[in-house]
Amino acid sequence: MKDYLVNIKINDIMAKDVIYTHPDTGVVKAFETLLKYKISCLPVVDGDKKLIGIITTTDIGYNLILDKYTLDTKVSDVMTKDVISITPDKSIIDAIKKMDEYGHKGEIINQLPVVDENNRLVGVISDGDIIRALSKFLKK
Repeated sequence: MKDYLVNIKINDIMAKDVIYTHPDTGVVKAFETLLKYKISCLPVVDGDKKLIGIITTTDIGYNLILDKYTLDTKVSDVMTKDVISITPDKSIIDAIKKMDEYGHKGEIINQLPVVDENNRLVGVISDGDIIRALSKFLKK
């Protein structure tokens, strides 16, 4: 099975039509985008589409409930800047290891932004993408 997984590249299973946001977007607007598209993270990119941060539904929702944001709060004020990402040429095993190793407090990372050699956003790989790839293998 490991040989099979090494041959599955991120580029083959990642979502390429990524919904993302910019640092000057308001947090409430970003949260609405997350809910509208039923996604749990928004990569944050600059004008050149370089990855500079990430925000999640959990982080924003929790802090909105606690009333920690104002209507003027921007994504750049609350985004995680130290983003764990992966390149499209890596294998599914590399993604699984990163999702496990870099999870906060024993949790896993559910999505990894996929970037090219210039740190430009080209996709996102999720735990769901990985499960679908594994499911195809198990059906063989």
